[in-house]
Order: sequence, then C-alpha cells, then structure tokens
Amino acid sequence: MVRKFLKHVAGIDVAQNELVVSFGRMHEDAAIELYSYKAFPNTAKGFVALVAWADKLAGGQPVHFVMEATGVYHEALAYFLDGRGLLVSIVLPSKISNYAKTLDVKTVTDKTASEAIARFGLERRLDAWKRPKAIFKILRQLSRERGQVVEERTLSKNQLHAEQAEAEPNKSSIARIEKRIAFLDSQEKEIKAEISQLVQNDEDVKNIVAIICSLPGVGLLTAATVLAETNGFDLIRNKRQLASYAGLDVKEKQSGTSVKGKPCISKKGNRYLRKAMHLPALSAIMQGGLFKEIFERLLAKHGIKMKAVVAVQRRLLEMIYTLYKTNQKYDKDYLAKKEAEKKKGQDKKAA
Repeated sequence: MVRKFLKHVAGIDVAQNELVVSFGRMHEDAAIELYSYKAFPNTAKGFVALVAWADKLAGGQPVHFVMEATGVYHEALAYFLDGRGLLVSIVLPSKISNYAKTLDVKTVTDKTASEAIARFGLERRLDAWKRPKAIFKILRQLSRERGQVVEERTLSKNQLHAEQAEAEPNKSSIARIEKRIAFLDSQEKEIKAEISQLVQNDEDVKNIVAIICSLPGVGLLTAATVLAETNGFDLIRNKRQLASYAGLDVKEKQSGTSVKGKPCISKKGNRYLRKAMHLPALSAIMQGGLFKEIFERLLAKHGIKMKAVVAVQRRLLEMIYTLYKTNQKYDKDYLAKKEAEKKKGQDKKAA
C-alpha cells in the first residue's frame, strides 16, 4: 500500500551555476518532514536530474517546486518545469527572508536557505507561477540593454572631459571617444525605437502604458521598465510588497527602546526598478502638485533632500501599481476632490 501525504515540496535555492534542493513532505496530521537534500547543476541536464530525483522521492505523487525570484538565474528552470506541466511557484525574496527569520537557524547556508524555502512551500498556499507575456521578457532585455548603453556613454563622456582638460590633449584619442559616444547615441536611439514599436504592436500593453504615462514625470521608458521588471506585476499582491521588491522599503535597526542607526531603504530589491524611478521622481517634483507637496513636507521634517526624493520614488511606483490595478488614468485633482467631498459631508452634518 502506497502511503499518501498531503503535500510534497522541493525547495530550491537558485544560484548562477547550482541548484541546492531540499525535499520535504506534509503528513496527514499536518506534521512537516524534510528528509532529503541534493545539489544539481543549473543546466538542462541538471533540470532533468532534479525532476527524476523529486519524482522518485515522491513515489509518483505530485511535487510542488518552489523557488525564489533570483534575478534571471531561476528563469530557465521555471520555464523547463512549466513546460513539463509541473506545479511551480516563484516567491519574492523578501517573503522568504522574513519567513527565515522566524526559524531557529544560527548559520545561513545554501542548504538552510533551501530548507526555509521548502518549509515555506509546505506551510503556505502558494499561487502557481504562470509564464509572463513574451513582450515583458523582451522589454526587460531591451530596457536593461539601454541602461548598459547609457552607463557606457556616461563613462565615455567623463573620459572625454578628462582628455579635453589635459594640458596637451591627444586629438586622435578625443576623436575616437567622440566616435564612441556617437555610436552609443545611435544604439540608444535604436533600442528606444524598438521598445516603442513593441508597445505599439500590443494593444493591451499599449493601453496600460498610456494609463501609466498619465502620471507626472513618467514616460514610455519608465512605464515599459516597470512592467518588464515586474512581469506585469505578476508576483505583486500589494503596494508594500512592490516597495520591498524594488528595495524601496525602509529598514531600521532597533533594540529595546533604542534605535541603532538611522532608518534607510533596504536596497535589497530589484536595482533596475529602483533606478528607473529616480529621474521620473525628480521630474514629478519639478512639475508640482502632489509629489512636490510630499517632497517639501518630508524635506521640512528631516532636512535630507535625498530621503525626500526616495519617498517620492516609492509613492510614484505605488501610484503606477494603483493605476495598473484600477485601469484608470491619474487624476491630479483627486485629492482636492476628496477634500471637497469631505468638507461637503461635514457641512451637511453641521446643518
């Protein structure tokens, strides 16, 4: 007689070259047991070996594969498992990190990380992962490529400035740097045109980009980057989770009644998403309205300009998510209208 279990979970800690896997099961009395551990190469052959190993341990019963969203290194495995019709869940790193803190783990290793993921999968009811729309994957590749081009161009411009500032500049060196800058300019222009064309060719994405771009300071590139880096907000369930994913959540070290160190953003999230919000936040502040009010209020409170800018970045990102969920354009007079309604209600009560 084959013994049945409520759940079988393979918790996978994904690295660039290796998959560290802990296998666990939930008994009929809801007791959790982690009973096997193995490492596999993060390659196609490793994926096949992992599935065969998990299937053998589960005795042919269904296995739930659970992993963190770790940059791009988890994607090939997720696509492979999904292609086999297997149940896959991808969890935001912040969720696993917060859960791991509740466990009595003294030393953090790849093995303990995979055990935490396996336990998390056994204890929680997780959503099944779905492949993102192909357009989001391509947009992410293009937006990241553009970012690299812009960084390289900035370095070249700094190099040009240094060469020109020398007592006796080398004309041939300057000419080559100028050619390099011109080439990078043309590449950026080409990438931006490709992004624009992709958005125009997909009616759904085109409509949501138009809605997101109704926010002050937000343009096509920002909207495309946010959608690309979140896979259309596939793993995001609320604004707090989104801020954590971007690394714009605030952390502070505290012991008892004393605070050790100043509060700061975690920076543990998606750096591409975080970087994409910087210039739009500055632009939104310059345009006035809600975001300028937030900036000025926080600046007056603590006097730290960058801290106020980061707060606007977070608020702007949260607003993008809100517009995406509600499918409505930004109304700059929203707060004024709410205040007028509130005052009208108060006047009615007074009367």
